[in-house]
Amino acid sequence: MDIIANLQIYLGILIIVLIILSQAIKILREYERGVIFRLGRLVGAKGPGLILLIPIVDRIVKVSLRIITMDVPAQEVITKDTVPVKVNAVIYFRVVNPESAVVEVQDFVNATSQIAQTTLRSVLGQMELDELLSQREKINQTLQKIVDEHTGPWGIKVTAVETKDIELPEGMKRAMAKQAEAERERRAKIIHAEGEYQASEKLVKAADRIAKQPIALQLRYFQTLTEVATEKNSTTIFPLPIDLIKPFLENYGSKESKKK
Repeated sequence: MDIIANLQIYLGILIIVLIILSQAIKILREYERGVIFRLGRLVGAKGPGLILLIPIVDRIVKVSLRIITMDVPAQEVITKDTVPVKVNAVIYFRVVNPESAVVEVQDFVNATSQIAQTTLRSVLGQMELDELLSQREKINQTLQKIVDEHTGPWGIKVTAVETKDIELPEGMKRAMAKQAEAERERRAKIIHAEGEYQASEKLVKAADRIAKQPIALQLRYFQTLTEVATEKNSTTIFPLPIDLIKPFLENYGSKESKKK
């Protein structure tokens, strides 16, 4: 009976020791840090690796240092030119100071999300629709700077803020489509007019040169006939310039006058 009683005592002591060791020994991964409080007072952040704690006295809060990707819910915004739009975004941030992230704010993830939402509405409400659609990179940089300034005291570093989708009213989409179509037609007409102008300039230069050298017109005519003759045509009809037969007519007229 004494042996059984002793075994029970030893077993109880062993269980107590195991419980104490489980509370005293913590192992943190490479991307984790442990913020330690001793009797409610901040001791500091430790890790990674093996951490020894004083049971009952110490309490540890684990914080991940990996980048957190968080979607910012779609926000209804009225732009500077009074156009209602819905914009959502994504924010990338990480903890750089575990002590501040635990002590300065109750829930740094939720706090960062709320700051991102209010900043998104505030910044986009100061811009016109054209700026919102064309200056996405500038808007992202502005959002990142403002959110980072607010979350910096919490030990948070915002690495990037990206606006994702911009939802426009259907009426605005139709109006923008009509505007784009009208712009394309305007450009097409301008390009066509410029082509006609350039072609007219070339024709004027060609006419001036041919006027100085009339034989060039005949040579060009013969070249055109050569190009037409290369095609597989059984019959070729072409006009005969009067300038080609004018010398023969004049010669024939002179001979007739001499006979008379």
